[in-house]
Amino acid sequence: MENKINVNDLARSCNEILVLALLSKGRLHGYQLALELEKRSGNYFRLTYGTIYPLMHKLEKQGYIKGEWEVEETQRKRKFYKLTSAGQKHLEKSKMEWLGFFEHLVAILGG
Repeated sequence: MENKINVNDLARSCNEILVLALLSKGRLHGYQLALELEKRSGNYFRLTYGTIYPLMHKLEKQGYIKGEWEVEETQRKRKFYKLTSAGQKHLEKSKMEWLGFFEHLVAILGG
């Protein structure tokens, strides 16, 4: 049976794969992640702080990302996140689910 995305859970699943994909390129703190998402999507995708930080905590609790506190040159303490091996596996599975979703969506739209 093929992997499917639960259409009732599209926003959560989309936000999750966006975060994991960005972290697959390197470690980022939450604010950097939000900026990078906007930049790479041409401002198409945006995550508010009320969305991004709960999502990061959830992904960390699931073992998909790991956060480490660091003090920057400005003496500001920030939590930097990186993808774990479990997160990489989950990202690959999610990519396949999203590609299948788009294939079926385009079939319905007639594209």
